[in-house]
Amino acid sequence: MNDTVLAADGLIKRYQEGQGELEVLSGVNLTVRRGDTAAIVGASGSGKSTLLNLLGGLDTPSEGSVAIGGQPLAGLNDRGLGRIRNHYLGFVYQFHHLLPEFTALENVAMPLLIRRLRPAEARERAARLLDQVGLAARATHKPAMLSGGERQRVAIARALVTDPALVLADEPTGNLDERTADQVQELMLDLNQRLGTALLIVTHDHRIAGRCQTRHELHEGLLRTF
Repeated sequence: MNDTVLAADGLIKRYQEGQGELEVLSGVNLTVRRGDTAAIVGASGSGKSTLLNLLGGLDTPSEGSVAIGGQPLAGLNDRGLGRIRNHYLGFVYQFHHLLPEFTALENVAMPLLIRRLRPAEARERAARLLDQVGLAARATHKPAMLSGGERQRVAIARALVTDPALVLADEPTGNLDERTADQVQELMLDLNQRLGTALLIVTHDHRIAGRCQTRHELHEGLLRTF
């Protein structure tokens, strides 16, 4: 894989609305390179989450292309898209989406088990990531026993356990109080520095955006760098 981990060219997304169409994205271009930190800001309803879904292969554009690690997503079947996501991408959302019946360790190990890694090795790598996010002592706790900030740190560990080239984060601190949000923000940027994983963060929080190397604003379907 070359230095470019994600490349989007001319992304257009339209939805049927009554008898017509609503164009949410009107030709978005974006490149993210290894180790980058980039933020996308914009008003509510501007299409930020739609864009992130296209970049992560969770939805398909009406026009334009996305390539991850040099591999175009167009034409890949569900299995191929799943392989790309599992090997190159990590996802962090506003809501942690942890599986409630599993422990923190088991949640973090899940992507590795999906990759069919040996269970013992998956648990070892998951434990290492939990230690890096400061939750080694909470490994056997289920999500209901963790605070909001702890659950989000487990979600970050899960996103990083596969050593992805890029983490896509959709409002990762939006459901946290200001102090906890600052802690999670610091953690993500610290892991970016130590592990070299690129971060692309969709956020309404201009404090987070201001700490990223590159900042973009999505407005009227277009992405502007500032």
